[in-house]
Amino acid sequence: MPLVEISIVAGRPPSMVRDLIHQVHAAVRDSLDAPDGAIRVLVHEIPPEHWAVGDITKAEQETSQ
Repeated sequence: MPLVEISIVAGRPPSMVRDLIHQVHAAVRDSLDAPDGAIRVLVHEIPPEHWAVGDITKAEQETSQ
């Protein structure tokens, strides 16, 4: 049972996250010949205040632009 976990910064429209899930699912199905019901895709949406590059959070980057 393939399990794909993806972490992204929160804030994208639900339709965009749904499209990501669809495309990742299709890639796993096609590359591993896995049955649809065996594939798990988890999307973790991290608040911008909890995602940092170096010691600057995405929230801080957004306010400084």
